[in-house]
This record gives sequence, C-alpha cells and structure tokens, in this order.
Amino acid sequence: MLATRRRHAAARDDSVPLRTEAKDATAKPASSGGASPPPANGFQPPAAIYPGRSALSECIALLRAIWRSSYRKQIALLAVGIALILGANMAGQIRLNQWHGAFFDALDQQRLAAFGYQLLIFLVIVSVLLALVVGQTWMQEMLKVRLREWLTHHLLDEWLVDGRAYRLGLAGQIGVNPDQRIEEDTRKLTEFSAQLGVGLLHAVLQLVAFIGILWMLSTSVVFVVDGMRFTIPGYMVWCAILYAAVGSYLTWRVGGPMIALNTERYAREAQFRFALVRVSESAESIALFGGERDERRLLEGNIEQVVGTMRQLSGALSRLTWITSGYGWIAIVVPIVVASPGYFSGGLTLGGMMMVVGAFNQVQASLRWFVDRFPDIADWRATLHRVSAFRATVAQLDEYDRTVDRINLVRDPDGQLAFDGVSVLHSDGRVVIADATVEIGRGDRVLLVGESGAGKSTLFRAVAGLWPWGNGTIRLPDPDSMMFMPQRPYLPLGTMRAAITYPDPPSSFDGADVEAVLKRVGLAELLPLLDVEERLDKTLSLGQQQLIGFARLLLHSPQWVFLDEATSALDELSQRRAMSIFDEELRESTVMSIGHRPGLDAFHTSTIRLVRNPDGATLQPMPPQGIVYWRQTRAEAGLPPLMVPEGAD
Repeated sequence: MLATRRRHAAARDDSVPLRTEAKDATAKPASSGGASPPPANGFQPPAAIYPGRSALSECIALLRAIWRSSYRKQIALLAVGIALILGANMAGQIRLNQWHGAFFDALDQQRLAAFGYQLLIFLVIVSVLLALVVGQTWMQEMLKVRLREWLTHHLLDEWLVDGRAYRLGLAGQIGVNPDQRIEEDTRKLTEFSAQLGVGLLHAVLQLVAFIGILWMLSTSVVFVVDGMRFTIPGYMVWCAILYAAVGSYLTWRVGGPMIALNTERYAREAQFRFALVRVSESAESIALFGGERDERRLLEGNIEQVVGTMRQLSGALSRLTWITSGYGWIAIVVPIVVASPGYFSGGLTLGGMMMVVGAFNQVQASLRWFVDRFPDIADWRATLHRVSAFRATVAQLDEYDRTVDRINLVRDPDGQLAFDGVSVLHSDGRVVIADATVEIGRGDRVLLVGESGAGKSTLFRAVAGLWPWGNGTIRLPDPDSMMFMPQRPYLPLGTMRAAITYPDPPSSFDGADVEAVLKRVGLAELLPLLDVEERLDKTLSLGQQQLIGFARLLLHSPQWVFLDEATSALDELSQRRAMSIFDEELRESTVMSIGHRPGLDAFHTSTIRLVRNPDGATLQPMPPQGIVYWRQTRAEAGLPPLMVPEGAD
C-alpha cells in the first residue's frame, strides 16, 4: 500500500493539526455517546455576536484583504482601465454637450448645410461613445468575475482550515447557513460592488466635468427685476445641488428601513433553503414515518416568514418609488424652469438654453445617483454586512480559543497517546469528562465504552483538536500517522474511487490497490461502479458506507486508528471481516474505538469504561483481555482462513 501523503497544516504553538475524516454535512455534530452542540441559550463565543461596523470600515477591511491576495493585480488593472474609459467618456459627453448648442442654433437659424454637418459630427461622437460604453461593459463584467473569484476563494480559505468549519457551527446564529454566505451573498456583494462602484465613479467624474461648465453657463441666465439686469454666480449649480439634496434626504428617510429588511430577508431565505435541503436529504426517513404532512407544516412556517419579510420589503420599495419616480419626472422640467429667466430676458438663445439644460442634467444625473440607486445600495449594504460578519467570526475563532480554558495538545516524544489530567467541558461550562489520566501505548487496542451521553465522542473530538473546551494535556503521536473514522463516513461527491482515496486524489494510489481494498472489505460486487459518479450516501446502505470507510483506512494504512461506532451498521460477519484488518494488514497499528455492539470487545486488548457522574464522567480502565481470533470459512469471508489459536472459539 502507498503511504499517505503528508498534509500541510497551519501550525499553532499549543495545538497539533490532525488528520480526520470530515463529518457528514447533514449529520448533527454529536453522535451517540457524545455531547450535543451548545444550546441556544448557552455560553457562546464572543465572535458569535457581531456588533456590526460602518459600511466604510467593512469596505476598508475587504480592500485590505484584496491587496494581500494574488488577485490584486488583475482587479487593479480592471479598475484602472474602467477609470480611463470613464474619463474618455466624460470628454465625449462634454463634446456632445457642446454639439447640442451648435445643432440647435443651426436648427433655429434654419441653416440646412450647417444642420447636415452637425449630424455628421454627431455620428462620429456617438460612434466613439458607443465603443467606450461597450469596452466599459466588458471590463465591468470581468471585474465582477474577478471579485467573486477572489472573495469566494478568500472565504473558503478562511473557513476550511484547521477545523474552523466545525467550530463555526458551534458559534451560534452567525454560523448558520455558511453555504448561502459563501455562494449567494458573495455573488450579490461582488455584482453590486462592481455596479455601484463604477456608477459612483462615473457620477463623480461627470460632476467634475460638468459643474464647471454649468457654473460658467450660469452667467448667461440674466434676471430682470424692475428694469434691472443681474446674474447670480453659479445659479444653475446651486439649483442642481439644492434639488439633489432634497431628493437624497427624502430617499434616505423613506428607504432607510430597506437595509434591515434586506438583511432579514436573506436570513429567512437561507433558513427556508436549509429546511428544503433537510427534507430532501431525509426523504426516506420522512416517508417511512409518513411525516410529509408535518414537514409541510414546518415548511409552511418558513414560507410565511419569507413572504412576510418580502411583503414588508415590497411596501418599503413602493413608498420609496414615490420619491425616486417623482424625483425623476420633475427633473424633466426643473432645468428648463430655472433657466427660463435667461431665455425670456433675451440673454440665452435656444441653443444656449439647451446647452445650459444639458449641463444641468449632467450635473443633476451625477448628484441624483444616490436617489436612483438606493434600492441597490440597501441590498449591497445588507450583503456587505452578512459577508463581513461571516469573515469576522471565522477570523476570530482562533483568537477566541486563546482566551478560554482549552485542552493543551502537544506532541509526545515517544509517539504515544496519553491523557494527563484532562477535563473536557461543554461550551456552556458543564463538565463532560473530569480529570482523565490514562496512557495508550503503541500496538494497544483499546475499546472505550459507556452509556450514551457520557462523553465518548466528545473525548474523540478533543483528541482530533475539534473540541478545545477544557483543560489538561493530551500528548499525541505524529498527526500524519492518525486517522479518524466517524459512525457515518464522509463520502465526497464524485466516484467511489475518489471516496476511497479521500482526502488524497485517486492519482495518488495505484488502481490495483484501490480495487484490492474494496475486495478485502467484502464489496467486490461494487467494482463495476468504482468510476461511476453518483451520490454514494444515497445509493449505498450505511453498512456499505462504513465498509468503504474501512477500505479507505486500509488504503492509507495509518499507525493510529480511532473508530467512533464505525461498525454500528455492520452484520456480524462484515464486522469480523472489517476488524480482522487489525489482525493482518494493520497488525502494527494502535486502535482506540468507541462501540456498544456485543462481542466488539473481543477485537481489543483492553477496555476503558467511561462512568457518568454528576461532576463529570471518569475513565476506569478494566482488566486486559486476550484477543479472540474468529474462525471463518473461505465462503464466509472470501479470504484465506485466519489463524486460529488452539482452543479458541
């Protein structure tokens, strides 16, 4: 067998990264014999409560993360390219505004030749502007792609490392539905960021380009009062600013609640989707119990929450539309009305007035950006908060672990496993296991038994580094020599070959070795399906899944094996065949397992009983016993007969 490759893990002074099979995505964190996740009213890590920061602070945090990433060059080039195109577009818009004056003057003076010439100029200007708009659109879409690619990889890097995904599930409400935050929220955030960022930059450049022009054109707006003629410096500019300020204030007052409503909507949508996934994943159990009506009732409750939030959001959007649409319609006549004194006084020709109106509209368009885009801004703010809260919580998990009493994991110089005064605590402060002191040497096969809820699985999680709460020291062998097998083995999406070689790729092992281990565990009939992609967790029984776990174990050949009810779904013959691996191929491996099935102690050299007490369970070693080798026929096991000591049953 090929040896397992060495995995690189994030080093921490007080912990040891371990190799462990991932838990089933749909399974509860606790299995039989272990403690349950912390209750909703229990003690929660401070990172689980994200107080929220300003949008500016959250944006700066994301920009710093971009700058530290390998994507910064691509994103910066796209951003600079968009800025240059917008600058060229503004120059074209200024030229187009000047063209308006000449065109309408030619029309007013009925000069046909000048009219035709201005049409040709218009075609040239529009052709250039069209090319710029197409280029801007392509670069803006590519910016969305790169931003989403970066943010998705960034969140995955922060989430899938050193057991954080598991610990995040214990962090309270903030750790719920990470799938939506990584997939849906990142998509919306990056798309809105690109759209709103480019739009804001366009508005700023437009304002800079036309506010000076409008200021100068304001001198042509002459007021006549009692025969006196006078002008107001920057008159049209002040009118544009005042109109935009009133519209922006009303928009903020009316549309402000949409930010909180969007945040609540995304949370409700995530809960509804999670409920649907659970029904889909548990369809067999629901059908066996005839629970469709009850599930429908629960889903109806989720639907009502989603619809209720959407109803409130619809009302808020309708109220905001009174402001945004009314603002837009009134803006059609506002520049004409405020510039009309200059036209009626004779200071402005029709062409001159159209230039003033055009410049006013350009300035007004830049100033009204907030009004026009506020629904998108509210949506963007909600997704920014959700993504930032997720990032902050994941990043603070390790920092939180250093602030509480935690079990110290160190490397044992002799390569053994030992518990030195270890107490395992529940995250709400309750003692699960009290003052455990025991040493397990190489080659031992230890069975850990005890009543359900005594903390057996929790102790295993502590060894794996997934459960930090407690105190004392656990001395561990080389992490690369350890492998954990939960009750329900994790079967990744893809082929059965990939499931057997997990977490290494199939190319890491010889194909004959993969086939051999599958035959060894008694699944030779599945060889034709070895390279077929399907949902193994749906098509295989739990017993077959557990046997694939043993095939994986045999292929990687670890020196230390930890079994958590790994044979609970196997019949007696399959259990004998699977456990005989430790008498043959892995005879040198050390085994520590949890189990309740009768006869399981026959495959172990010693037993440790976990006795439940009010002050926490205690470990009580039991007298050692000899290994019982089971007698099997070739027909039963499909293997050469095992060596059976004389007189053994």
